[in-house]
Amino acid sequence: MEKEKVVFLRGKKTILRPLNKETDLNLCLQWINDQDVIQYISLYLPVSVQGQAEWFDNLIKRKQDIILGIEIPDKGLIGTTGLHKIDWKNRTAEHGVVIGAKDCWSKGYGKDAHMTLLDYAFNTLNLRKINSSFISFNRRSRNYHLTCGYKIEGGRRKQVYRNGKYWDIVLVGLFKREWVTAWKKYQEEG
Repeated sequence: MEKEKVVFLRGKKTILRPLNKETDLNLCLQWINDQDVIQYISLYLPVSVQGQAEWFDNLIKRKQDIILGIEIPDKGLIGTTGLHKIDWKNRTAEHGVVIGAKDCWSKGYGKDAHMTLLDYAFNTLNLRKINSSFISFNRRSRNYHLTCGYKIEGGRRKQVYRNGKYWDIVLVGLFKREWVTAWKKYQEEG
């Protein structure tokens, strides 16, 4: 008999749920060792099974982080998303997302997961601002952030080395009032 599916948050296209070391470790390990995937994030060194297992073991200890798996109905786990460095006093956090399943890129799953997580961040956790960033060559991430309501706040010039050259990091931020406009539009249009 199949176990009941754990659902923490439900979006239009995605389900956000706690990660499970037993079922998710190997898939996450494949993604974070895939050069196509990690060119967009801060990781660049290979990760061993032991290293990935330690990461899973330490999730429960991370009091300033909420990390969730992103699932879609017919495929299962396709990525992860989270709120990081939550500052409970100043009501801020940083956001990150990885869609590891490359056949799910550019299909709106990341945006759906992010909008769902932002709803939780602003309307349940009462956070007031979410910060994020992306590498300047990542047009998908740029479009995704801007359509979620983020505003460009600045950058770090020639900050990361990818694909044989240095690239800028673009810093973006989002207040609840900016997100509400994007959220209403997303609810109407998808």
